[in-house]
Amino acid sequence: MLYQALYRKYRPQTFDDVVGQGAVTQTLKTQLLSGHMSHAYLFTGSRGTGKTSCAKILSKAVNCLNPHNGNPCNVCEACRSIDAGTCMDVLEIDAASNNGVDNVRDLRDDAVYAPSQVKKRVYIIDEVHMLSISAFNALLKIIEEPPEHLLFILATTELHKVPATILSRCQRFSFRRITPEDIAARLQYVSYQEGIELDDGAARVLARLADGGMRDGLSLLDQCASATVGELNAQRVYECLGIAGEQTCGQMLAFAADKNTRGALELFNRLYADGKDVAALIDELASLCRDLMILKTAPEAGISMLSGVASDADAKSLVKRFSAGELVRMIGLLQTCAAGFTRSSSRRLDAELCIMNLCDPALQMDPEALNARISKLEEQLKTGQFTVVAAAPVQPKPQDADDGDMPPPPDDGDVPPDPDAPMPEPVKKPEPKQKDDTPVGFWVDLANAMRPELPPPIRAFLDPTGQKTNARVRENRVGLICADEFYMNMLDKPEIRELAARKASVILGRPVTVKMVNREAEKSKSKQMEQLMAFGREHSDIIKIKNN
Repeated sequence: MLYQALYRKYRPQTFDDVVGQGAVTQTLKTQLLSGHMSHAYLFTGSRGTGKTSCAKILSKAVNCLNPHNGNPCNVCEACRSIDAGTCMDVLEIDAASNNGVDNVRDLRDDAVYAPSQVKKRVYIIDEVHMLSISAFNALLKIIEEPPEHLLFILATTELHKVPATILSRCQRFSFRRITPEDIAARLQYVSYQEGIELDDGAARVLARLADGGMRDGLSLLDQCASATVGELNAQRVYECLGIAGEQTCGQMLAFAADKNTRGALELFNRLYADGKDVAALIDELASLCRDLMILKTAPEAGISMLSGVASDADAKSLVKRFSAGELVRMIGLLQTCAAGFTRSSSRRLDAELCIMNLCDPALQMDPEALNARISKLEEQLKTGQFTVVAAAPVQPKPQDADDGDMPPPPDDGDVPPDPDAPMPEPVKKPEPKQKDDTPVGFWVDLANAMRPELPPPIRAFLDPTGQKTNARVRENRVGLICADEFYMNMLDKPEIRELAARKASVILGRPVTVKMVNREAEKSKSKQMEQLMAFGREHSDIIKIKNN
């Protein structure tokens, strides 16, 4: 006999077997006992919470020959045929692969016929949100006015994709996420039945990783049990599933609190060499940071909301080392890193950059990182744990020599000037330079203010270091400086100049105009002017003839 997966072997057969959905099952049982059944039901909720199982139980209960308190007997011919999938009047349809209007029209045409084997003809449509709009429209009429022998049970994980016209014609039941305690208890029961030695720590870890889905929990138990000989503990679960574990995640955040980038990267390298899943590590770190943030903001009530990545004692010890602003910044970094894995060419590199930013907030130039550093300083000031660094002494500049110490100019006496000598170039008074009143950090503030309103391809051209792009302020004019012609072509657009003028006016507190400046062209123009002046000095006779 072929091996049967645990989630299939231990699928609930009655409403009483369904875990964590007491409100739903009790309502369905009451309707069955009273005979007040609807013609269409819609089951919604996250994956693995019992939607399809309840749909199958309901299809058996309405056709059972010997029901018991609203539950099917699972013994009569109708129940056995439905369980075996041989009943022609109970059809389970996957809307993901039968989502066309022609499929629904065929269903509609067959649904009008009376059942041949059981009392009611039941259609279970799983993942109903995958139907096309035309398919929903074709289904609408028969759901609105079905024959007495017909029952529709729709199931979906994405309720918002189901049209309102369908929702209004169905009784909707929302399946909640199953609590980790209920999942752990069910896993212990299944382990006992299967002869698996599962300790309490491993059950808690599996329940947390299941994320509210009983099917996921049973699948994980099945995977770990097949790879383990003897007792299945938490450490074996971590090894089988390729995840870091609570102690490793706590150690990683401890390195981040100490600003120990080297230690964090070495720890990550060991985990990577051991074959740990990079995405799972980032998710675990994000969950741990989330728990710490909850403990930071709600120390007492937050205990019940923890995910269980780390023990309560470890979490309380670790939370003292971070401010709320730091935790928010770290969660943002981890979430951004996790979201970028789908389009990344090197997950390892992305994770390493993320860990470096976790350990050293100075690597970030965004306002969130600045707020985190300010929050950290405020906490240090409150507790008195800060160090004042003395400023370096200013070296006095050498004073200019007095005019009295300068040697007198040489006396030329009565020597007449040589008429054939070239005329000296007239000394031009240097033009007064425009005052440069650019505030400190003006370009960084301007770039951060412009970046949210620019499309992603253009944001990359706003260099926060000031090497490729920069800005200067002279009176009521702002010059956006581009390093070369390429940057000039990308940024010299009316909408960008208008945005820069608007944001700069807010920062400076006065209306300003914006002009684009090509640094490379300016240098070239200045060099040409110098060459022209050198040519004039070498060929002064041309200037003399022209003056005559």
